[in-house]
Amino acid sequence: MSDQVIAAAGAVKPTSVRWKIFFLLLFLVSVNYIDRASLSVAMPLISKEFDIDPAWQGLILSSFFWTYAFMQVPGGMLADRFKPRIVVALATVFWGAFQAIAALSTNWFVLLLTRLGLGASEAPIYPAGGKLNGLWMTQTERGRGATLLDGGAPLGAALGSIVIAWLIAAFNSWRMAFVIAGVGTILCGLWAWYYIRNSPREHPSVNEAEARYIEEAHALEDAASTPSSGGSWVDYFKFRSVWCMCLGWFFFNVTFYGLLTWMPTYLFKVHNLDIKSLGNTSFIIFFAGFVGELIGGWIGDRWREGGGSPNLVYRTLFAIAAIMVTVSIFLVAYTSDAVLVVALLSSTLFFLRWCGMYWVIPAALAGREKAGFLGGCMNLGGNIAGITTPIIVGFIVQATGSYFLAMMYFTFAGVALLVCSTLIDYSRRLPV
Repeated sequence: MSDQVIAAAGAVKPTSVRWKIFFLLLFLVSVNYIDRASLSVAMPLISKEFDIDPAWQGLILSSFFWTYAFMQVPGGMLADRFKPRIVVALATVFWGAFQAIAALSTNWFVLLLTRLGLGASEAPIYPAGGKLNGLWMTQTERGRGATLLDGGAPLGAALGSIVIAWLIAAFNSWRMAFVIAGVGTILCGLWAWYYIRNSPREHPSVNEAEARYIEEAHALEDAASTPSSGGSWVDYFKFRSVWCMCLGWFFFNVTFYGLLTWMPTYLFKVHNLDIKSLGNTSFIIFFAGFVGELIGGWIGDRWREGGGSPNLVYRTLFAIAAIMVTVSIFLVAYTSDAVLVVALLSSTLFFLRWCGMYWVIPAALAGREKAGFLGGCMNLGGNIAGITTPIIVGFIVQATGSYFLAMMYFTFAGVALLVCSTLIDYSRRLPV
């Protein structure tokens, strides 16, 4: 069903509040990644000030993900129980506070504690966003909804490199950069509370045409779906698709978080880029990921609207993405030219971010009511990679004095992403 069909039936043109909400989520997740990427950008300065070796740098970079991963499922359950609006708003306010408090760190241990707080506070944003995707978007809009939600990751990483690097240079202080970023984030949390609602009928700017358009699309979706059996959350883990979803998101994040946390130091050490060049180069690479994410979501939704089955569309797009990621990151390991390395890393991020459409899967498998929980499970799997990858890369670099084996680790993750994505059944709502 389309907007034109409703208009032809005599309704006024539907408003577009659902898209404004998802552009707001894009902005919030971008801020999320500016804050979490700030440590990676500032690490060359912080490691010198606190005298931190590569292995301990890896530990500190990974610490964010300890609490971030642990709080994924509780965050998803909070979104299911208390609705996503309050969860998104409070999460944003609290992570802004921890970002600002990090500026008071006097040693690596205090810095690590603030990263733990940042991780716990940021955790609910994705599960709550995935639930909003199920509540506000139709089946043929969720690919774009998912990539708008997840597109904040590469966009925030791109902007974070420039914004934090610029703030550090402007104030000659990484501490002041962290304070400004934190206060700005708190203001964004207040904005989220003001604009987001838990359902179309609750939003004062949604007209009857938009509300009816969404409700009728959901009714058709529910009529074609397997009814719930009323089972417990444990029953989801009887299905291969759930395990492959979690593992696929894990292998996706091995590469993404590996590049997010270690790429600035890699370019600084191996290709001799200074702090200013790091900001510009990181922006190019991660912005390529943002563009790729939006293009992937657009292709997916257009294909679905044209009659493509969920399995054909998502398996094909994820396969293309995984193959291109594997080839690009493999070639990085054998390339010494800095310009070519940037081009290959841009290609890696461009195709890797097509997998932002993984955020379609929780609502597809669990339905709207339990999408928060299953989204939390998926992001838990993904962020186990966030915990382990910075540490693994740190030990590889310290043990070998080279990044070659780290690139091979990312190459293996690309192959595993291909396998997991192919084994998911995207067309079947699970009878739980």
